Amino acid sequence: MAGGRERVAYLLKQLHRASCMCPSHSHTYSQGTESTAVGKTDYAFEMAVSNLRYGEGVTKEVGMDLQNMGARKVCVMTDKNLCQLPPMKAVLDSLTKNGITFKIYDNVRVEPTDQSFLDAIEFAKKGEFDSYVAVGGGSVIDTCKCADLYASSPESKFLDYVNAPIGKGKPVKVTLKPLIAVPTTAGTGSETTGVAIFDYKELKVKTGIASRAIKPTLGLVDPLHTLHMPERVTANSGFDVLCHALESYTALPYNKRSPCPTNPENRPAYQGSNPISDVWAIHALQIVAKYLKRAIRDPEDREARANMHLASAFAGIGFGNAGVHLCHGMSYPISGLVKNYKAKDYHVDHSLVPHGLSVVLTSPAVFTFTAPMCPERHLEAAQMMGANINSARMKDAGLILADTLRKFLFDLNVDDGLAALGYTKADIPSLVKGTLPQERVTKLSPRPQTEEELSALFEASMKLY
Repeated sequence: MAGGRERVAYLLKQLHRASCMCPSHSHTYSQGTESTAVGKTDYAFEMAVSNLRYGEGVTKEVGMDLQNMGARKVCVMTDKNLCQLPPMKAVLDSLTKNGITFKIYDNVRVEPTDQSFLDAIEFAKKGEFDSYVAVGGGSVIDTCKCADLYASSPESKFLDYVNAPIGKGKPVKVTLKPLIAVPTTAGTGSETTGVAIFDYKELKVKTGIASRAIKPTLGLVDPLHTLHMPERVTANSGFDVLCHALESYTALPYNKRSPCPTNPENRPAYQGSNPISDVWAIHALQIVAKYLKRAIRDPEDREARANMHLASAFAGIGFGNAGVHLCHGMSYPISGLVKNYKAKDYHVDHSLVPHGLSVVLTSPAVFTFTAPMCPERHLEAAQMMGANINSARMKDAGLILADTLRKFLFDLNVDDGLAALGYTKADIPSLVKGTLPQERVTKLSPRPQTEEELSALFEASMKLY
């Protein structure tokens, strides 16, 4: 393990040295001058979030909510694994008790694809539903958002709303039907956001749709549901929360992002870090640092699992408005180009790199790379995760956060980098190629990156320990 650690340290130090060559290197965000080259920077940010209700057993209210909305024909979406579990039973019991007519769609794919989205959309169009309930993790909630969107806009082509440059990225101007999200994992925060992610099989990359218009009407955050998550699902979901918090806190500030929209409807959902998103990101990170290990190691630790469910929602509010950057941008080809890797505790019939795992494996390299742009934020994050920064130097902020993250992941038996998922150095060009279209998030990195720098980041992520 020592040899691998030395190799990683060498690669990260090389990245760090290269970053110090930046003429605008300072102890604060220092990208502003370059970002203005493509247009005037923005001057405002907008907060949008679903209504949220939190509490043990709150799922039993879903039938009453639908009744209050005047729902007459409801689509309930879930996946095959959840269909027989208590969260789904709680939803159906409530709907039945309150006389709600519903149909179940249980064919949601874990880590959805364009085709699995299209299948759900077809079901929604045929059903002519007036409201939706999504019971599951991010895959289910994202699928339901898209089914609602395209059933509400039946003349639209699939790529119309998909993020550019893969799709046309058109603004959503139709009114969607009410959607109630019942999250069963503590990870994606999808119950709070206007984002839906999928694998675009033709290009073997993840992309998605981002619009405030598709955020759920209501998120019912019931911590009882997290008690049913297996160990690795808990871990990988938690890693997603961790990176949501870290990336949104270190994202390019909203007033450094360009171009400034000519119309408020064109202001993106992911706007850059801002004073309000910062609050949610920091609080989520503090909860992760305190409770994630406990939640993974003891499924009966109700306090830990309940707090992680809250952290997921908190981080969702933060990144749903600030955005994420390189960890997520680089994660999409890691998931999309999966070979034969099958994660423990995921009962699926296809190769799968869980989203949270694909995100966190690049985090040590990424935050070493971005730290020179805002070292104080990277040091604060390391401190929140338990690092002693009393004698830390600003120029070492990235390495300190990277070491803190590696220790955190090692303690939780996380795979030793991308190589453990089946990737080799020969795959790096494809991984870089899959990252380049992810401009919606990569441009929110506080530090711009070249293809060569992305290659170095992937290489540094091949082994962690």
